[in-house]
Amino acid sequence: MARPHRTGGHRTASAALALALGLGLATGAVAQPAAAAPVSGSAAVPADVPAAASALGGFRLADITARDGIVLKADVFTPPAGTPGADARGRYPVVVQPASWGQNDLEYVAQGHRFAAAGYVVVTYTVRGFWGSGGEVDVAGPKDVADISTVIDWALAHTPADPDRVGMIGLSLGGGLTLLGAAFDPRIKAVASLSGWADLTDALYSGQTRHTAAATRLARIEGLTGRKSPEFAAALDDLFGDHDLPDVIAWAKLRSPAAYLDRINANGAAVYLANGWSDSFFNPGQMTDFYRRLTVPKRLELRPGDHASQEFTGLLGFSNATWDDARGWLDQHLRGVAGAGLPPGVDLEVRPGGAHEAYPDWDSVASRTERLDLAGTATVRGDRPSGASGGTVLLSGLVDQWLHQPPTVLVPLLDRGAAAVRQSEPYGQGLAVRGAVRVHTTVTSSAPQGTTVAYLYDVDALGAGRLIAHAPQSWSGQPAGQSFPLDVTLFPTAYDLPAGHRLALVLGTQDGLYGGETPAGSTVTFGPADVSLPVR
Repeated sequence: MARPHRTGGHRTASAALALALGLGLATGAVAQPAAAAPVSGSAAVPADVPAAASALGGFRLADITARDGIVLKADVFTPPAGTPGADARGRYPVVVQPASWGQNDLEYVAQGHRFAAAGYVVVTYTVRGFWGSGGEVDVAGPKDVADISTVIDWALAHTPADPDRVGMIGLSLGGGLTLLGAAFDPRIKAVASLSGWADLTDALYSGQTRHTAAATRLARIEGLTGRKSPEFAAALDDLFGDHDLPDVIAWAKLRSPAAYLDRINANGAAVYLANGWSDSFFNPGQMTDFYRRLTVPKRLELRPGDHASQEFTGLLGFSNATWDDARGWLDQHLRGVAGAGLPPGVDLEVRPGGAHEAYPDWDSVASRTERLDLAGTATVRGDRPSGASGGTVLLSGLVDQWLHQPPTVLVPLLDRGAAAVRQSEPYGQGLAVRGAVRVHTTVTSSAPQGTTVAYLYDVDALGAGRLIAHAPQSWSGQPAGQSFPLDVTLFPTAYDLPAGHRLALVLGTQDGLYGGETPAGSTVTFGPADVSLPVR
């Protein structure tokens, strides 16, 4: 439910909420917000900090003026007096937390108290264009990136923050901003990106296919709490209208941490990444590619779940594995806490059983590749639903996380006039799929453009198919009626196929998640398929 923009009444309510959420962490009363006065030299502890501090972690509200004059609404948490972790001058490591898409600074109240109780100064802020912060939604553009440095400057001038121990943590939009912060502000020593993105182009247009369902949901959320910039409005219009896509790609690349990998690696900030296997906004493939190219200290954790679903209970103040691990990462790299049990590497929660596997790097996740040849030719009607589906945005991954039930179909009932369906023989010993499955096939289309959505299912003896992975792939400029090769790389996963189950490959041309290019009434013929399975 949408809340009004911040007013004086909102400030009173936010202080009350902070008090309520903080009672389980410490005792005492929230002090009245103190006037923030600049000090000379960021090394000094400002005089207003003791007055603002409280046993609840020194919660107070703040207005931070950006370089272009707009005001960012922020919450500030400082450790209670005597909290271990201060240096000889009484300064603590500082963590900057940008709010997620459509949310405000109150989103991190529970985690702000937890971090403060553990010996961190925390500044959480509403990203420009949302709620009470000024300006227009920049979608992690240059203005948002400049705001990161502004918030750090403010924290060093108005809190007992140590300039040599600066970190960031954020969820969703905040997660993408943390990685951009690592690229553009060398003062940042460690970041934790939770359900963030590395490549915004890939998020909106992977497989040369428009991810219209996810973009629609993001636009609706922004419409409730934000103010679109003309640039953002134009990008959405082009994406939904399927025109000027090179302009959309250029707009998204500017906002992609992957485009600045050389800067991130040169600055050296330690990077923690956590995402869900079924994230319907930011698929895990972009995160694994980004992780592989990082040369800084790095850790990647992938669990079942949809966008931000793994982290949600942590926002409510409950113990949460992702938030706990993220703080452990920051503890190591900002506070020098040894033995936190978070070495660099990869941690995977395997579907559907929930076992965890640790690897030194992504290339070690699969030990070999098995090849599955699926013969046969099938001609289907274009842009017609077959019954196969990648799921529902923000819902299917959540169901998989909590109920271990991914999108499921009855394979015998799939419409063979709308999709090619091929099955393997049963795997007597099962199969441990680890990584991105690749499909190679041939296509003959009656139209010069089209879209294929490939699905890999785990099929039991009754024909029930549980989705293992999927991905779209579009094409254009192909001569009608002539065969051409098509390769589809599915989104990566870690999935244990039970003994006795089959694999089913389904190749369709329509899925509600995507803005497909296959004209209605056209025909598409799929040739034999060669499936490369990364396995352990």
